[in-house]
Amino acid sequence: MNHNSTTPLIFFLVILFMNLGCAKEPEYIASEKGIYPMKSKTASRFNSNIDELYEGDIKSFIKRMKDEGHKPNRLIDEKSPYLLQHAFNPVDWYPWGDEAFKKARKEDKFIFLSIGYSTCYWCHVMEREIFEVPEIAEIMNKLFISIKVDREERPDVDRIYMQALQMMTGSGGWPMSIFMTKDLKPFWGGTYIPPESNYGRPGFVELITKLDELWRNNRDELNKSAESLYSVLTEHQASDAPTKLPGAEVLDAGYKVFESMYDDTHGGFGNAPKFPRASTFNFMFRYAARTGNEKAKEMTLQTLRKMAEGGIYDHIGGGFHRYSTDERWHVPHFEKMLYDQGQLVNSYLDAYQLTGDEFYSDNVKDVLNYISKNFTDENGGFYSAEDAESATDPDNPDIKAEGAFYIWSQSELMELLGEEAGKLFAYYYGVESSGNVLEDPHNYFPGKNVLYIAHTLEETASEFDIPIVDLKSALDESRIKVYDHREKRMNPHLDDKILVSWNGYMISAYARAYQILHDDGYLLSAERAAHFIKLNLYDAKEKILLRRFRDGEAGIEANLSDYALLVAGLIDLYEASFNSDWLEWADELNDLMIERFYDNKSKAFYDTPEDSENLIVRMRDDYDGAEPTGNSIAVMNLLKLSQILDKSELRDKADGILSYYSGILSKSPHALPQMLAAVDFSLTKPKQIIIAGKIKSDDTKMMLQTLHEFYIPNKVVIHSDVENEENYMNKNLEIVKYMKMIDGKATAYVCENYACKLPTNDLDIFVSLLDGRSKL
Repeated sequence: MNHNSTTPLIFFLVILFMNLGCAKEPEYIASEKGIYPMKSKTASRFNSNIDELYEGDIKSFIKRMKDEGHKPNRLIDEKSPYLLQHAFNPVDWYPWGDEAFKKARKEDKFIFLSIGYSTCYWCHVMEREIFEVPEIAEIMNKLFISIKVDREERPDVDRIYMQALQMMTGSGGWPMSIFMTKDLKPFWGGTYIPPESNYGRPGFVELITKLDELWRNNRDELNKSAESLYSVLTEHQASDAPTKLPGAEVLDAGYKVFESMYDDTHGGFGNAPKFPRASTFNFMFRYAARTGNEKAKEMTLQTLRKMAEGGIYDHIGGGFHRYSTDERWHVPHFEKMLYDQGQLVNSYLDAYQLTGDEFYSDNVKDVLNYISKNFTDENGGFYSAEDAESATDPDNPDIKAEGAFYIWSQSELMELLGEEAGKLFAYYYGVESSGNVLEDPHNYFPGKNVLYIAHTLEETASEFDIPIVDLKSALDESRIKVYDHREKRMNPHLDDKILVSWNGYMISAYARAYQILHDDGYLLSAERAAHFIKLNLYDAKEKILLRRFRDGEAGIEANLSDYALLVAGLIDLYEASFNSDWLEWADELNDLMIERFYDNKSKAFYDTPEDSENLIVRMRDDYDGAEPTGNSIAVMNLLKLSQILDKSELRDKADGILSYYSGILSKSPHALPQMLAAVDFSLTKPKQIIIAGKIKSDDTKMMLQTLHEFYIPNKVVIHSDVENEENYMNKNLEIVKYMKMIDGKATAYVCENYACKLPTNDLDIFVSLLDGRSKL
């Protein structure tokens, strides 16, 4: 693996970029993005009487387009909401697959690959400006083969061409626009491309016309350029032999980088746009626990607080938006992604364990209530995303605006709430008569307000001379009114596909929330999601896991992240429920992951199986971005399962992965904060905490509640089931059989490498054995 590769583009390709320009992404494009069961808003979205309210609902969109006489293209047979959004374009779109590739070869045409996702704002813009225009579509259909890919369904395809795009242009983003040869090798790439030429850059029509001319008259040079780039791609993914295991020095180096990036005023690590990179929070909390470095903890706590107070958080409906366009966490890009919610719930749970401050636990409850209402399928799976834009006029559902569902004028709020309550609300949430968006280069929010906590409860109570208890009551009442009024607006599009990897995040989030906040509904939500995946996306006989479920159909072979994140969720679910069936399935999936993705030469995982079709490079990520790499998640699973099941071979594989990544961890430790968390675990003697007791007994529950008052990141929790000695845990780890209750009471065994201290059923002694640095 050569992490220092540069792109040796030949002179011709340099000239091509100079002449055509690289499509520069707009300012806001960024590269690498209650108690349950309860009545769910998503469950009602398919009721015919409100179909048109949710104008983004794919079913009602397709019905409306057909009723209006529009003819669909072949994408109408796909399941991806993103592809279905393009099913009525005049472009002759193909999904990724052999049909498109054979046609390109047969007709001797190059390929246009357009990659995006259904809640991508600039993807919608490019569709409206280019793909819906018949005259442009006619040229596209004549010159090349057009392929549309949902990056969330096919992250394997997305990773290859995003890597190529970044090598060509130095940046990336979505929509991704790639032009490539018949054998799928790229030769030109950009992101959003405007329809008309401006500022010295070509518009889409000019670009494709020149590329066609080059394809017809200078193909040899285009092919050479494509081969040159392909060589760099394959070199970057070359399998080097592992070097040495990383030590504590990479943790220190990673901390120093994040410390240097920290914004002392607004929180966050880096400049605007600011992303909620949960793996950074995970590492920083662990680093603080390891070293006693209070600054690492305080920087992370401050960042989480500023995020929850800012406009990146939806203070009316709950949930985090994708990222902040400014340094204050105020004006977000308004889409909401499931993977953000799942990861951030775990970050706020950590913060609550470390501080006991209900500010953080209240945020967890709010986010999970939002997920239960908005993202939960009636059968238990979790949907993927909500769009950033929505329509403002029911009579014109195709005319949409960024953030329209979430923003407010002062006059609208005052009319809704009345003068007294309106003034309280406006002061607390920073509402201004002229709007509160200070920087609005695209003029999206004139006179509008993005709600954020502008003043504390104490400041607001003092300003209005009102007791805090009365202020809280008034704000709660106002939020309910604002929420109910907002629900009358046209909701953003819901991407209702169910992805295994992202559901893994939420299984973990709900399981840990149950452990720490003791709400039975959270455990139920985690279990229902796991059952859904096992029933609908896993073939137990053939041992095959699929990635995506939507509209009654499972499809697309699972990749490394699907296996790794599901296993991670199942480990957390086992530790929360003590149902060893979940541990058994996690162990089975982990073995399958090793069989399908592990590379014996490099001692690390690839992102795709060896037998994957139509992929020009077998990729392996080396950056923990909005989502951690599959290897970063998998190595932590291996470390935990090696401790739970006492399997030394899993520890050996974990060490191999850490050795493989040791080079980049030494040079750029901040690139892989989740991997740093695994390094931290590997350098510690994790606590094995075995609880012998009856699962549903009060004393067992009390012992577990006591345990989870502590922030102890490097531990595993195991159940010695005194009621069922034939369960998976007891059968696979003989020592557990001998860990019994004392005097008929739930008993704790605190061990390291299964060398245990004296067992106890005394909670005070148990606490002393835990030696936790941080307790609620």
